[in-house]
Amino acid sequence: METIEIFGIDALSMLIIAPAISALIVAALPANKLLARWLSLAFAVMIGALAVVIFFGYDRAQDAEQYQFIVNVDWFGLLGSSWHLGVDGISVTMILLTGILVPLAILISWEIDDRVNMHLALILFFETGLMGVFAAKDLMIFFLFYELSLVPIYFLIDQWGGKNRKYASTKFMLYSVGGTLGMLLATQLIGWSMAFTDFGARSFDIEAITQYWPQLLDGQVFLGVDASTVKALAFIGYFVAFCIKVPVWPFHTWLPDAHGEAPTAGSMLLAGVMLKLGAYGFIRLVVPFFPSVWISEIQFLNLGVTVAGVFAFLAMLGIVLGAFAALGQNDIKRLVAYSSVNHMGFVALGTAVMAVIYGKAWEAATLATGGGATGAELQSAILAANGAVIQMFNHGLSSAGMFLLAGAIYHKTHTRDLTEYGGLWVKAPIYGGVFIFTSMASLGLPGLNGFVGEFLVVRGAWPIFTWLTVISMVGLLFTGSYILKGIRATLHGPFNLKWRDYNLEIELREFIAIAPLMVLMLVTGVYPNWILPIINMSVTRIMSGF
Repeated sequence: METIEIFGIDALSMLIIAPAISALIVAALPANKLLARWLSLAFAVMIGALAVVIFFGYDRAQDAEQYQFIVNVDWFGLLGSSWHLGVDGISVTMILLTGILVPLAILISWEIDDRVNMHLALILFFETGLMGVFAAKDLMIFFLFYELSLVPIYFLIDQWGGKNRKYASTKFMLYSVGGTLGMLLATQLIGWSMAFTDFGARSFDIEAITQYWPQLLDGQVFLGVDASTVKALAFIGYFVAFCIKVPVWPFHTWLPDAHGEAPTAGSMLLAGVMLKLGAYGFIRLVVPFFPSVWISEIQFLNLGVTVAGVFAFLAMLGIVLGAFAALGQNDIKRLVAYSSVNHMGFVALGTAVMAVIYGKAWEAATLATGGGATGAELQSAILAANGAVIQMFNHGLSSAGMFLLAGAIYHKTHTRDLTEYGGLWVKAPIYGGVFIFTSMASLGLPGLNGFVGEFLVVRGAWPIFTWLTVISMVGLLFTGSYILKGIRATLHGPFNLKWRDYNLEIELREFIAIAPLMVLMLVTGVYPNWILPIINMSVTRIMSGF
């Protein structure tokens, strides 16, 4: 497929470069709040429009290439790294999500009056990091943009956050950088060790690594270390980094603080897109790079289980304990933050199913050992992986909407304490209707988007991790409890007379920002096939590519 060019630059490179250039322009503008707001919004809308064009321009034909809009230019030949970009159905879905959320976050950021230019520029710069990760086909490029995405969010929290913003931003950065340190070492280890594979040269090309690196067999020696040890160390580096980002329990403790103190736009993008970098990293890198590690047995709680089984166990704990933690919150933003741990647990569970079946299929096809994966198991893994990806997209919509609504009520009341709300429906009926609609989408009500991903994950996980799936249903039950708690505490009960002279109704700007999210929540819930086939095509090819 021929790539799209804009001013002689390919579409994916433009998608990465344009937000950075836009950020520099906005930062350099004179101190004119109105100009900075409108210009940054215009830039974000144009970048979002390009993301939409790329999504709908992706060829969905059965005989089409899996990766499209490919660009491959020499960059750092000495290391074997190149400017290699391309998208499949998974990455193009995440690019669409990013293109949708960034303009809405910028519109919400119009409520910021302090250092407006820099605030908006950081959001645009953050978009560069996100787009770079989702478009990268080179491991070094992936890592550079993954790291780059940390910086803008750190400053957004640190400079425009709540009263505990210094603690939250520092904790966020320590967790993130601590995780990516191991990821950097693993990335270099993999790139250099490619010379010891049949590929025969150093390389950071993700497709080449997927094909050749797993074939390093036990007994082969790299830098005096057995290949199995090399794989295990590299796996740990990626596993910890992406578990922190998702976040998977117990690596989640940075999240409530970061969400609680971040400005509204920062929370929207942190939950809506940034958490997806970890899940995307698992699906794009960790599952195909380490098939033998996922299915290797370890002693866990005195039981012999696979590494994928341990990951599924942690995912189950995230679902259950995330729901319990959310139920115990009286801070509206922390309630929504813990709900992300709960919802992203389903993404992790679906990924664990994908990992164990991928490992079985790889072992049978490549090493001609083991029983391989049955047709039923393969179908379950495809369902679970589809569910994980569309859950990433759907959670991006609903979590961004929930943080938007939490921020909207906070900026009018200057409190996040649910016990100080109560009966607000009488003062803000439109806000109340939007709040209930978005909450039901987050809950997973059939007919809205949240149901689709969770159903597919549960259906796919049931035959593979039956008891973990059963226990996860406890978390699903308490998801309804904390959602209803938030609705009751905010909208129902006796009206708190403290707010009788306040205008608590949703503003037009806020409604315009959440309206596209509500439309997508409904459309995806009623007709998920507008997006599922493009995801399924790539997932099926990954799971059947042996």
